[in-house]
Order: sequence, then structure tokens, then C-alpha cells
Amino acid sequence: MDRLSGLDASFLYLETPAQLMHVCGVLVLDATTMPGGYSFANLQSGIEKRVRDVPAFTRRLRRVPLGLDHPVWVQDKNFDIERHVHRLALPTPGGYDELTDLAAHLAGLPLDRSRPLWEMWVIEGYQGDKVAVMSKMHHATVDGVSGANLISHLCALSATDDPLVPATPQTQPREPGPGELLGRGVVSTATKPLQVARLLSPSAKLVTKTVGRARAGTAMAAPLTAPRTSFNGTITGRRSIGLADMSLDDVREIKKATGTTVNDVVLTVAGGALRSYLEDRGELPDDSLLATVPVSVRSSSKRSEGANKVSALFTKLGTDIEEPLERLRDMAVRNQHAKDHHNAVSADALQDWAEFAAPRTFGLAVRAYAGMRLAERHPVVHNLVISNVPGPPVPLYFVGAKIESLYPLGPVFHGAGLNITVLSNAGDLHVGVIACRDSMPDVDDLVNRFPAALAELRAAVAAEGLTSIG
Repeated sequence: MDRLSGLDASFLYLETPAQLMHVCGVLVLDATTMPGGYSFANLQSGIEKRVRDVPAFTRRLRRVPLGLDHPVWVQDKNFDIERHVHRLALPTPGGYDELTDLAAHLAGLPLDRSRPLWEMWVIEGYQGDKVAVMSKMHHATVDGVSGANLISHLCALSATDDPLVPATPQTQPREPGPGELLGRGVVSTATKPLQVARLLSPSAKLVTKTVGRARAGTAMAAPLTAPRTSFNGTITGRRSIGLADMSLDDVREIKKATGTTVNDVVLTVAGGALRSYLEDRGELPDDSLLATVPVSVRSSSKRSEGANKVSALFTKLGTDIEEPLERLRDMAVRNQHAKDHHNAVSADALQDWAEFAAPRTFGLAVRAYAGMRLAERHPVVHNLVISNVPGPPVPLYFVGAKIESLYPLGPVFHGAGLNITVLSNAGDLHVGVIACRDSMPDVDDLVNRFPAALAELRAAVAAEGLTSIG
């Protein structure tokens, strides 16, 4: 039996029919590299062979009686790969528009909680002979790093190599009875006041330090200070998806020339794309957009349990700054302040406080929040979520098929109906943008501005004589 951590369980409680808490990915594959050639049956059986002994793919949820504690993972004794890996074909002409429309539809469908919380849709007929795979996995099961580790069970360095992380047979855990689960829930509930007392002192010290940083001008950007945009309101369950590619070499050249980081450059490019998008729509606010940036704390966390080991920082994207190089320099300073501020916080602070998320109360509160459309009444917490995820530096093969592109897609939230994720892959940067279709139906108009914003920044760096590029 494996109890969900409070943070893992929170993603279950946050979920509503409109606010789905799974993470997605769109893989574009060259299936001609598969040994013996491509067939759906071969791909499906190859996936089954690689995941059958990986617990994250074969476990399902079991609720604690009366909702007294977070759910537990138990082995799915009826695991069937046919319930998780499905086959579709794109309508003619099978291009980008058809793929993103289908992916957006699939992203808007909830996962079945009676089974392991993942599925893949193998989509044939993309650009003629290519195959795309739309993957979905619940955030209760993975964060960015653990998701990459799970993908490693399916990928190899060549079409014929073994997976990067081979699966090993697992001992079937004992499944607890209702009485045991109820007893554990009672104990957990009874000890929570002691846990609260333990967290109050360090949390109070953190508030004091944050006030000091704010006065000194070295604090990260504060939530609830974001300007309102058209994608900051109550979301629906409909999704729109946009995909784009950029050169990782260009980003690295800018980083080297300016003494910044890859993350600084990526966030600056995102700020430029968003500024251009909003300006052309006549919606550019005077103040900068505020983004939530997830941060992995896996290397510094003292907790061994839980799939999600993440924290978050807030940063302004410089959408109020027209000149791209000035925006980059401002971003570098802001990011350093945000990192220093974030590092002063316990790596496990978010996980510790998430333990107190009560299953029933939390779920009811989220539904009331959505039903009363409160996201449109209080100050905007943040405008969007944006992630920059390091991926494989060399080409990988997914069950023998070469991965040409891998576009990550995160969840969207009431009040922040836009998520941007950038992932590096074998010298490229793949940009995945997902939004609530009813607040941003023209997501392609945004994602197509990323390469242009990078080119604009690159030209500005060259014009300053900081590098020979241009």
C-alpha cells in the first residue's frame, strides 16, 4: 500500500469537469525505424512489455472510508493495456490543424479514476506516414522530473536498444482492508494538530523574512498583483493547443553572449510573444504579466514519499518592456531575486502544508469557487503557468520509433487559463501551449510568435555587438 502525499492528492481534489489535472504530451514519431516496421499491434504490445512491471503505470486509486485521509495506491489486478493505449486516425489532409484539434479534444476528456491514471492515443496518418502519440497522465502520479523518468521506461538510445530504465518485476503489495484504511485515517486526523504546531514557527519566520526582502526590493514578485487579461477568468472544459519549435543553439548563444541563463532567455522570449499577442489584440496591460514557474525540489527534498516534489516561484515576464534585450536584462535580475527568495523557503514547505488538504472540504471549495466564478471577482493571482523542462540532449526512440518532436502540455486553472511548457530535445526547443478554448481560441496566434520573439532577441543581442551572431 502506498499512501498519496498531500501534494499528490491535492491534484485530485483540485479537479473538476472544467479544471482537469492531467499532464499531456504530443510525440511525433518516425515509425519507419521500428524493427519489423510499424503496426499498431506492435507498438501497443511494446508499450505493454515496458510498463507492466512499472508501478506508476499499473496502480489505481483506492479511497479511504469517510474521506478521513488521502487515498492510497493499490495494484490494479485487472490491468489491461487495451484500456490505456488506443488507436485513432486523422481525417484528411492529416496535417497540423487536424492533429492539434484532435489533441485538444483528447486533452479535455477526464481520466477514468477506476483504472491506472494514464492513457495514450496512437494517432496515425499525420503528414502522410508519420505517427503521433497523445499521452495523458494525472498530476497525482507525476511531476516534470518523475514524468521524464517514466518516459525513460519507454525510450531507448536506438531503435533496437533496451529502454533507458528497464522495468523490473515488482512484488505485489498487500491490499489493505476497509478497517485498516479507516484506522489509518483516524490516526492521521488525530495527529494533524501536532503537525500544524510544528509548521507554524518556521512559516512565521518565513513571512518576516519575506517582508524584509520586499522592503529591500529583493523579493520575488507577489501573487495577486497580476493585471487582468482575457484568459484570466473561469475556464470551461474545452481546450485549444498550439505547438512550435525553436533552436536550442540560438538560445544558448544568447545566454553565453549576455551572461544570463537558458531559463532567462526562454522566459524573455515568452514575454515577447505574449506582449506581441496582446498588443495586436489591443489588450496589452500597462503592468507586466505575472507567471507561476514550477520548480523541482527533488534534489533537496527530505521526503521520500510522493510523486510530486515541486514548489513554485512567481516572476514578471517583462511584457511592459518593448526592447527585447532590456527585457532580458530585467528578467535576469528578477529571476535571481526570485531564486534567492525561493531557496530561503524549505524545499518541503508546500508538501508539508498540502498534507492538511481535506478531501471533502477541498473538493467542495474548488467547485464552489468555480460555480460562483470567483476568479473573475478577486485580484488576479497569476496570469499563466510557464515551465522550462530540460529534456534529452540526444535523439531517443519510443518503442523503436524515433522521436522527432515532443511537446509537453500542462494543466490550466480557473483564473489562469493558459499554460506554456518548453522542453529541450536533441538540439531543439519544443513549445507546447494549451489554453481554455473559450478564453483563447486562437492559441496558434500566440505560439507562432515564439520563434519570431527569439529571432528579435537574437538580432538585438547582435546589434549590441555582444556576439557575432546576426
